[in-house]
Amino acid sequence: MKTGSRLLCGVALVASTWAWAQPSPDAMVRSTVAEVLAVMREHKDPALLRKLAEQKVLPHFDFERMTRLAVGRAWQTASPSQREALTTGFRRLLIDTYSAALNNGVTPAEKIDVKPPQGTGPEVVVKTIAHRAGKESVAVDYRVARQADTWKVYDVIVEGISLVQTYRGTFTAELARSGVDGLIKVLEQRSSKQAS
Repeated sequence: MKTGSRLLCGVALVASTWAWAQPSPDAMVRSTVAEVLAVMREHKDPALLRKLAEQKVLPHFDFERMTRLAVGRAWQTASPSQREALTTGFRRLLIDTYSAALNNGVTPAEKIDVKPPQGTGPEVVVKTIAHRAGKESVAVDYRVARQADTWKVYDVIVEGISLVQTYRGTFTAELARSGVDGLIKVLEQRSSKQAS
């Protein structure tokens, strides 16, 4: 076998092994949801639930991309330090929102159906259905994108309503009123209010 052919075979083998080792996007969603539900069923402590959000769920989110999409065109003119402040503020807002939902007695689902990913390539949608006892099922879709050797969520759609688009509407109004620094201030104030 020629050296070039050996090299090509070696690269193909490494690439296929790497692809095989990557968890699929639906497997990532399934395992994360299972961990969250297990903790929700056993614990009601607000501090523990916030820690759960930070440790188990949020590492699977691409906050920079989510922030960029929610901020819209203003992201392009924001300075690097403003972008960092926006991303940090939006991340805190999402942690606070998620933690508050857990603390306010959101009933954990009895069962979550996770469907195979829709689409091919580096961006797909993972659809789930959350079944809760005595309540209507809730459709939650996750838009995920491949990043290196993992998948990251960049939007969540609950019953057809996009989290990113919802915040974009709010952010656009604030940006028109007070600019990027004004939005950063609002995000910081919301975080301080939630903390207190």
